[in-house]
Amino acid sequence: MSAAAPRGMRRAGFGAAGLVAFVALWKAAGSFGWTTPGTMPDPFLVPAAIRDEIVSGRLLPAIGSSLVHYVWGLGLGSVLGIAVGLATATLPRLDAAHAWLARILRPIPPLAWVVFAIAWFKVSHAGAAFVISIGVFWVNYFATYAAVRNVDPRYHELARAFGQGAYFKRHRSVTLPAASPGILSGLRTGVGQAWMTLIAAELLGVPGMGQEMNAAAGVGAYEAVVVYMLAISVVYTLSDALFSLIEGRLLAWRPS
Repeated sequence: MSAAAPRGMRRAGFGAAGLVAFVALWKAAGSFGWTTPGTMPDPFLVPAAIRDEIVSGRLLPAIGSSLVHYVWGLGLGSVLGIAVGLATATLPRLDAAHAWLARILRPIPPLAWVVFAIAWFKVSHAGAAFVISIGVFWVNYFATYAAVRNVDPRYHELARAFGQGAYFKRHRSVTLPAASPGILSGLRTGVGQAWMTLIAAELLGVPGMGQEMNAAAGVGAYEAVVVYMLAISVVYTLSDALFSLIEGRLLAWRPS
């Protein structure tokens, strides 16, 4: 057995111990009245609540509904964020023209746009996707901008020497490959950012897991609220793992 195996087992053991301690603390908080009575769900009732949500036909449709505007919002925000970030980082005049606009709009949280999303798109997938895309846009914009600006200028000099001096040729063959680790890091951050924005947007009535959580909380079914929280965690973990595999393939050229 290699030396890494015992370390891995110890790490798994600590992880399991931490999970057990968390559940014990959770149970104690409800048993000893550390929270408002009736608001702390029993962790041992959550498995039954998962079964009830699946049998009732609420859980899977809610996940599917959330994924619709999640995918659209994530895709739109990522594409626009990368495109605008690349353009402003490589075109000085556009960078200067965009600088103040970015400073004004960036501090505005995505949820502040919910009012306009409802006014323009009503309570719909399009409105939720619009709100999600705003949060994802800024993550990808700044990640791409920083990654492109940090590309070694000598790469561009070398590209010109080999006849790749035209704007699109140079940035396609040099800038994007060199900046890809930073750009992909922004994309991965956006995967998580989109989920956080999505659930908050759904609390306002857009169909999905956030709406189901709000409905369950309204009738005091806090075990059901935990079910949807766990569902969000599982879906995010799967999407992050998938992105990690894609990222590994795209960056396989990097030396290990």
